[in-house]
Amino acid sequence: MQRSSILSTAARLCAAAAIAASPLASTPAFAADEFNHMVRIIVPFAPGGTSDILARIIAPKLSAAIGQTVIVENKTGAAGNVGADAVAKSPKDGHTLLLCDVGSVATSPSLFSNLTYDAEKDLAPVGMIMFAPYVLAVHPSVPVKTAPELIKYGQDNPGKLAMANSGIGGINHIAALIIGKEKNVTWKYVPYKGGAAASRAVVSGESNTIINGATATLPFVTSGQLVGLAVTGKARLKNVPDLPTFKEIGLPAEDYGTFQGIFTTAGTPPAVIQRLNDELRKILAMPEIQQKIAEQGGEVQSGKPEDMKKWLHESIKTYGAEIRAAGIKGE
Repeated sequence: MQRSSILSTAARLCAAAAIAASPLASTPAFAADEFNHMVRIIVPFAPGGTSDILARIIAPKLSAAIGQTVIVENKTGAAGNVGADAVAKSPKDGHTLLLCDVGSVATSPSLFSNLTYDAEKDLAPVGMIMFAPYVLAVHPSVPVKTAPELIKYGQDNPGKLAMANSGIGGINHIAALIIGKEKNVTWKYVPYKGGAAASRAVVSGESNTIINGATATLPFVTSGQLVGLAVTGKARLKNVPDLPTFKEIGLPAEDYGTFQGIFTTAGTPPAVIQRLNDELRKILAMPEIQQKIAEQGGEVQSGKPEDMKKWLHESIKTYGAEIRAAGIKGE
């Protein structure tokens, strides 16, 4: 063999040995669905509401599943749009999640003309978590014991019932509008920064009537701080069976409620979204998690990302039509 060939071969062997000995060569490549740093769950509403409660139930389980710290961050403002926008503009790696009432994302395109994100283009559905019905309740000072009595009182006293809600244009706000229109009741609408704040306002007497998610409202009913009158959904609540359903007593918006789900940033690799969905569905299948959700007045709504995507698309159209018909504008 010629001297030049021997030198060339030796050089290649030395180079290969150097690469094999380097620290980079010993570092394992991350799998397509791997998580390699802290994950944030952004809740776009104040602490204590349905989304916040769920996020804090799910976070430790997700952390254990992916081997990374998972923190919950409340990022409030603009009816949930500040938090949604933050996720829409985050790195496209699945490490920033949005956990919220999906209905708020579905109503925003029809409520706000200056949105800084597009719900269907900039957010990627991961999966649904829970459906919780709405509870219609009043402060004990309101002289009624049933929903029909409340409707009659509202008809006889226009504007005297201050209806608290989690924000202008929220699904519970729309539900109250529909009831008011059909039953000829004039509520005084009072928006708050989230369902927990709205519930506390009625407990304190600042407002006196509420339609709100069972998770944030039911504890005040069972403790006697609020008087429960009715509940949305297909069946009565197991832990408060005395509350009739809207359908039983002839109230509209009977299928309304809070649909909770998780988004991440659009453009996140499909493998990462699938891993998140897989882990979320495993978490929701845990008996302890199902029990906690049931105790909050909800029921698990597990599904695939494409199911949530379809739900969002259809809901944007449905709620949009109702918002335009009612003439509601976001603030």
